Amino acid sequence: MPLEIPKFHETLIPILDILKDGKAFHITELEKRVIHKYYSDLPQELLDQKTDTGYNRLMNRIRWGKAYLKQAKMVEQPERAMVQITAKGRAVLERGVISLKELREDPEYRAHQKLIHEKNDETLQDVDENATPEERVESGINIIEAQVKGDLLEKLKSVDPYYFEKVVLQLLKKMGYGDFQETSKSRDGGIDGIINQDQLGLEKIYVQAKRYKEGNFVHEMEIRNFIGAMSGDTNKGIFVTTSAFDESALKKAREAQHKIILIDGKKLVELMHDFGVGVQVRSTYEIKEIDEDFFVEG
Repeated sequence: MPLEIPKFHETLIPILDILKDGKAFHITELEKRVIHKYYSDLPQELLDQKTDTGYNRLMNRIRWGKAYLKQAKMVEQPERAMVQITAKGRAVLERGVISLKELREDPEYRAHQKLIHEKNDETLQDVDENATPEERVESGINIIEAQVKGDLLEKLKSVDPYYFEKVVLQLLKKMGYGDFQETSKSRDGGIDGIINQDQLGLEKIYVQAKRYKEGNFVHEMEIRNFIGAMSGDTNKGIFVTTSAFDESALKKAREAQHKIILIDGKKLVELMHDFGVGVQVRSTYEIKEIDEDFFVEG
């Protein structure tokens, strides 16, 4: 049987094996160790094989394997770009096998997939075998974007609350809302930043950024306090959270005399993705077609 590059799910046990001692490895070092121990006997042309965008194909599959293990909480990232095995991952490694079907049926993996796919389930389903090539590409891009947005929201939930405020203000500036100033952390009165819509600061927007790790909702009282903190200085405010707003908070914002924009975690990562804040372009694809005008004689 000819040698071939392993599928991403075939790298799951090798990844866990490299991490079995509990030491955290940088993702690049992890890839190198997995290749050295498990796939160094592959022909050089396979080891060097690249995707259409120039990324090493084997490393790409190992990285996706790591991503899926992380979604199932079999590995974790204790710090930026570092990977470490969890107790759940050790239990799987002791069994020595995990199928793609088992991974997809894992409760925590399914919960993660539901979280990142719930906005547009139809575009994120498995690709129809009757789909056109363009539809397959679009579906793949949708899946990758959903994955990135899910990871981005998870990252935002783990950052320092003060840094989260900076992220929000940088996003608003990137969206064209003008210069901003951060408020004093000891006496911000519930206001984390002020956006000046004109150079003299006559038109202001107050910003509140609330970072929650898990499970918390923003309630009516927090919206009420936010409105009160404006103190007649402006009637415009933006309240941003990594979580969501309960119905009482939504109702209070709708009925307020002030213009209050609420941005929940899902909307936040969509905006960050669209405006290139906290993300970067890894690959660019071009699809070409025949230029019929080029072949018009005369």
